[in-house]
Amino acid sequence: MTRARRTAAFIASRLASVVLTIAGATLLLFLMVRLVPGDFASVMLGPRATPELRAQIIHDMGLDRGLLEQLWLFASRAATGNFGEDVVSHRPILDIVLDVIPNTLALAFSALTLALVVGIPIGVIAALKPGSWLDSGLALLSISFITTPTLVVSVILFLIFAIGLHWLPVAGAGDPNDIMDRLRHLILPSVALALGWVGYISRLVRASLLDTLAELHVRTLRAYGVSEYRIVGLYALKLALVPVVSILGIGLGDLIGSSVVVEIIFARSGIGSLIFNSIAQRNYPVVQACVVFIVAFYIVANLVVDMINALLDPRIAADRG
Repeated sequence: MTRARRTAAFIASRLASVVLTIAGATLLLFLMVRLVPGDFASVMLGPRATPELRAQIIHDMGLDRGLLEQLWLFASRAATGNFGEDVVSHRPILDIVLDVIPNTLALAFSALTLALVVGIPIGVIAALKPGSWLDSGLALLSISFITTPTLVVSVILFLIFAIGLHWLPVAGAGDPNDIMDRLRHLILPSVALALGWVGYISRLVRASLLDTLAELHVRTLRAYGVSEYRIVGLYALKLALVPVVSILGIGLGDLIGSSVVVEIIFARSGIGSLIFNSIAQRNYPVVQACVVFIVAFYIVANLVVDMINALLDPRIAADRG
């Protein structure tokens, strides 16, 4: 089989696995929501839960139908992007989700960019001074970043820079028509979300770069008198960053999933805060739509990363095909 056919077969198999994974996740999500104890209608209506209103809500949510029929309706509509109408606001659920997704994506991408910009240099510096006090200090710093919960980081940043020093906005996503204001509102949430990944990426780059610098072709370059910084900058770092590229899809998915804590603390409109508020209201159709979007984005992001790796290194397609 030619290289092009192996790569095409690999991509086709990954596309098929994506469809099956999303379908399986959707089915699992549907069943988990239905197994949650409690009366959806009564919780959503609160004191207004008259028998007539309860019956109306149950009918609107399709809860008066059989389980298999509910599953079929949910899956068939979700496949076309139709998640129904929100029984609280009477707006299409898809519109509600699409309104907040840009804020969450902006937060996730800015956090990932920050993690790469800060984490890669830390990893390179540590790899160039292995065993030194600088390497030990950076290792301690990176591990501290990894082990500190996002919730704790968010609260500390909020109290110091927003409440105490008044350097940055307290809450919200900023004026939609003012780019600089939106960027100022993005700084603290992005740092809080990125800090753990800064530590992870720095340790990954350090380990990968040390392995690359120990390879035969790098030792050959040293024997020819090529400077260490030239070897790192022009040869070794490119190879050392391959594992970082491989985890970008996982990183984006994790950042989007972790955004719920940051969005709640900084009162940002996003898919995380939408999920939290919808759970509090027992508005499970909105929760289902949000989770389907997160799962789909997570899987597609990893698919894109796999495709890029397969195109850059055909051996990946040959090994996994």
